[in-house]
This record gives sequence, C-alpha cells and structure tokens, in this order.
Amino acid sequence: MVLRNFRQRVLPVFGIAVFLGACSAGPQITRTQPLAESADSPYQKILVITLYSSFDSRRYLEQEVVRRLAELGTEAVASTSMMDTRTPVTRATFMAMVNDIGADAVLVTQMASLRTRGTVVDMNPEATVNVRPTMYYNVFSVDTKEYVEPQAVNFSHSMVLLTELYSVRAAEVVWGIQSESKIEVSFDRGRDLSVVRNEAAAITRYLSRDGLIAR
Repeated sequence: MVLRNFRQRVLPVFGIAVFLGACSAGPQITRTQPLAESADSPYQKILVITLYSSFDSRRYLEQEVVRRLAELGTEAVASTSMMDTRTPVTRATFMAMVNDIGADAVLVTQMASLRTRGTVVDMNPEATVNVRPTMYYNVFSVDTKEYVEPQAVNFSHSMVLLTELYSVRAAEVVWGIQSESKIEVSFDRGRDLSVVRNEAAAITRYLSRDGLIAR
C-alpha cells in the first residue's frame, strides 16, 4: 500500500533542544482537518512518526505518544525504535516500516512554525575582599576583586506543531490538528520533559475524542 499524500519533506526543528530545560502550559489545539468520510477508523495499529532534525527530540515525543496510546488500548510503534541516527529520514524508510509492522494508520507530527525571542540576563558578580592593617592606628588597607560571569540568555518560543493521521488503506490524510505552545527556556533550569508530555497528551486525547482509536 502506498501513501500517496505522505509528505516527503522534513521540517528541521530549531538548533537548541526545546524539550530540555523548558517549561510550558498545555498546548492550544485547533482542528485543521475533521475526520474524513474515507477514514476506516478506529485504527488498531499505528506507526508514530515525528519529523524533527534532533533524533532525541523525535524519540522523546514518539515514545510518549506510543505509551499513551497503549494506555488507551491501541497498539502503536515509534519509528525511532526501528531506526538509528544514520537511517535516512525518507518516505521509503517509513513505508518499509508500515509494511514491516502491518500498520493500518500513520501518525505524523512536524513543525509548522517557530518564533523565538532571546532575553540577555546579567549574572551576579562574585567578589573577594582582603583587609590588612597599616602602620596607622585604626586604618586598614582593603583590596577588592570582583569576578563577573559572561551574560546568559533566556529564550521564549512560540511553537506550532502539525499532527496528521494517514489511513494506509485510503492512502490519504483523514484527520489533522494543530497545537500551539508557549515555551520558556531558562539558562539555569535542568531537564524538563513537560512539553513532550503535554503535546503527547493533547494528541492522544483528540485521537480518542474523535473516535480514531479503539477505546
């Protein structure tokens, strides 16, 4: 089976890892395509694909979507579980996966747009003070050294993801949503995968709500 409308281009995600050191509220969801009449839902086995330039970012989101689909009783396979960083990210690669696992649907998430604003942050200086007595009564010599770190940058991102579901039998897109997230990335925050969890939760929630997966 050939998915004729499967997008062949891969939109790169931004250079920094947005899914690390980030905090975000849940995404705002807009349906870009309601359930098509040609949809043969509910789907039983779904190949989950994320199209980012970062393999790790792709893997994080795919695994979270697969986990949540499993909780809803639908079998799904992450494309990154069937490839490594050297595997070509091409239509032929994904079509081979569809055939290998016998998928009846393909879920594709990719970047639709990204706006980024950086804010320079001044760092706190550190100082050392050396006090020494002098030959005069109650008079001291004070040497002060101040060390100032280079400035840091905090980032604010407005990220829009497009998620589409392809029917293998119909060979076309049968459903789609767009999710917009506001993400704050601070220079001093550790790893935070809440953005991934929020996106995966929104995607699977709408798949279930629209009757695309078995409940």
